[in-house]
Amino acid sequence: MDLKEKRVYKIVLTGGPCGGKTTGQARLSTFFENLGWKVFRVPETATVLLSGGIKFSDLTEEEAFKFQENLLRTMLQIENTFFELADSCSRNCLIICDRGAMDASAFISKEQWEKMMSSNGWNSVELRDNRYNQIIHMVTAANGAEDFYTTEDHACRSEGMELARELDYKAAAAWVGHPYFDVIDNSTEFEKKIRRMIASICQKMGIDTGDRLLTNARKRKFLVKAPLPDDSVFPPFQDFEVVHNYLINSHPSMQARLRKRGQKGHWSYTHTIRKPRLHGQIVEVKTQLTHRDYINLLTQKDDAHFTIYKKRRCFLDNNQYFQLDIYKDPCHPRCIGLILLETYSALEDGRLEECLPKFLQLACEVTGDPAYSMYNLSLREEWSSSSKFCHALKVPEMAETTNGIGNPTNGTSLASKVSNHTLQNHISSKVTLNGNCN
Repeated sequence: MDLKEKRVYKIVLTGGPCGGKTTGQARLSTFFENLGWKVFRVPETATVLLSGGIKFSDLTEEEAFKFQENLLRTMLQIENTFFELADSCSRNCLIICDRGAMDASAFISKEQWEKMMSSNGWNSVELRDNRYNQIIHMVTAANGAEDFYTTEDHACRSEGMELARELDYKAAAAWVGHPYFDVIDNSTEFEKKIRRMIASICQKMGIDTGDRLLTNARKRKFLVKAPLPDDSVFPPFQDFEVVHNYLINSHPSMQARLRKRGQKGHWSYTHTIRKPRLHGQIVEVKTQLTHRDYINLLTQKDDAHFTIYKKRRCFLDNNQYFQLDIYKDPCHPRCIGLILLETYSALEDGRLEECLPKFLQLACEVTGDPAYSMYNLSLREEWSSSSKFCHALKVPEMAETTNGIGNPTNGTSLASKVSNHTLQNHISSKVTLNGNCN
């Protein structure tokens, strides 16, 4: 696969009223145009139709259902027009969709949505996971920035604050399950909120922005104690079957893997390359694959690694998007019973701790701990005898004094210190942020 070929990246900007979508779209367009990208902006279909005199309050239940169905059909056709233009363009293209297909599900019942899916031959995996590369949810100012909430600048907006919060939650819940879903809250001033939004997109795309978009948002990972609570205790969630395979890689400072992720027999496929950045951060370049590309790349599977099988549960809690990974057989004994919780957050430790799910028993934070790296967890060899144990990805000039992908060539290796019992020992510890399990 040629990962240097022209790129087409499709994002959805969604959120509640007065969340910053309009400003965000303009700033995002300017940022990528300055990078030399062609930017297409797909208009919000609902605004186009509602500005024609339609009022929901005047519609019967059946009329409202047909309106949502026709709105979605219209939206998909408008988007497809821009998608085809981007495919034929010779430049890198960013497509910004002002709301997307799943937003329509926020305004009808689950039964009506399933009826709509069935009668049109659609399914949620295709509309939610495979159609767009990334979803950005801009939280309404009515939740966390109430002094700035207004409806004055939008001809089709008349929501009070309570309704705005309700619509915001419904819009976010509609996208739960997308593999790259970022919730941009109001924990910072508005300018920083916009920069966090742009930075989250650049991070997913592997674009180095230097210090232009300084942000401290990063992935945080926590060890979860078993057993999990009953499903009824969780907020609305989506469950997926996930399969990871590491690929043979000729670059010692990089990792390549495949992911297969799906529900009810519908699958999405992703190729990921992880590589170090000079400033010490890890860059992940993700490419959506067809089923054929996935099967072809699977022939390059690295037999030094187990295939990783997980159940992944995605949910929203306290305006944070969480992914709960439950490791499944067949696996190395070190992974038996392993449950990890992940989220991306710019919150300080104290505020993040308040937002962590109270219904889960968290043992400790394991962010950056190589014992919980999926690369290391999947190794067939015991860590104490493995030359492939990865402490951290290193840039080539730093890797000259290391063995493999960042393993020290002299002194006692971390792998020899990390027992396969470490995972089980951590289970009984108390939750601590930014620290080791004790």
